[in-house]
Amino acid sequence: MNQFKDWKTNLDRFFGQDFWGDFDGMMKPAVPAINMYQYDNELLCFVNIPGMNHPKNVDVLVDHSTLTLSGKIEINNRGGHQIKSEIADGSFERSIDLPFPVRHDKVEATYKHGLLVIQLHRYISDSTKQRPITIRHLEDE
Repeated sequence: MNQFKDWKTNLDRFFGQDFWGDFDGMMKPAVPAINMYQYDNELLCFVNIPGMNHPKNVDVLVDHSTLTLSGKIEINNRGGHQIKSEIADGSFERSIDLPFPVRHDKVEATYKHGLLVIQLHRYISDSTKQRPITIRHLEDE
């Protein structure tokens, strides 16, 4: 392990400060992993957060056209010696650029079985023209 640190330090010295920082996104996946789906006036985000004990351990922040997630994933290893590590744990923070501005007052989020689902609604400015709204008729069953 110490040899790798020396090797990394030498490369940083040769190529410039924090040479490996440029490769960070290529060498490890973004945490948490996200699938995002765009609809006409809505975004649906599925966020993979395994090991989160309670939704209070994650903050979901919306600012115009940016979604920021931060929190902590704690996997209880019960004192065992880890021999393989593929599931990220520890603190995380991730900001995602959204394809359009969203309403900060109309965000819905649910969490179940390691999956955080966030529903965002497009911000429509008051200055836009009025548009007719189609009403879906739901018949009684």
